[in-house]
Amino acid sequence: MNVTELRPGNYFMEEGNIYLVNDILLNKTAMRKMVAKVKVKNVRTGAITEISRNSGYQVEQIRLEKKKMNYLYDGGDFLCFMDNSTYEQVEIPANRLEWEKKFLTENLEVEMVTYEDEILGINLPAKVTLKITECEPAVRGDTVNKAMKDAYLETGLKVRVPLFINNGDLVLVRTDTGEYDGRA
Repeated sequence: MNVTELRPGNYFMEEGNIYLVNDILLNKTAMRKMVAKVKVKNVRTGAITEISRNSGYQVEQIRLEKKKMNYLYDGGDFLCFMDNSTYEQVEIPANRLEWEKKFLTENLEVEMVTYEDEILGINLPAKVTLKITECEPAVRGDTVNKAMKDAYLETGLKVRVPLFINNGDLVLVRTDTGEYDGRA
């Protein structure tokens, strides 16, 4: 596939690395060939970089396999997931899922991403429901700006929530930013 045909969301392989296209900018001037500036994320390392290639440069487009899995438990050094259809259990090193671990609760359905039997990671739902385990009491009269207070969730994640939220409440949290999104 020509590098100028890449679009955001495409996956391709180059020099043994698997990249996800985040953004692409095509630049054509009068005297030069078209140059594609591609903002990519290395799927294995998570590093985001920008690569520039002339038009005509060929990349190998790949397809990743995705399947639904349920999160079972945290085994310390690894996180355990189970395939919904075959009941096969898969363990992923915990250090590869540092961000995702903040949103995982028992039996949460996630999407496992693999390429040729290599587990690349998981995709979380856009929002998850988590229980508040500890939050500060509301201070009356503290409403100059958008009144918010700190709260700790069952997974250990700290978020800012409105004053009316109390211990034991269920809240929706965005998995892309880790911010409070509403009551559950």
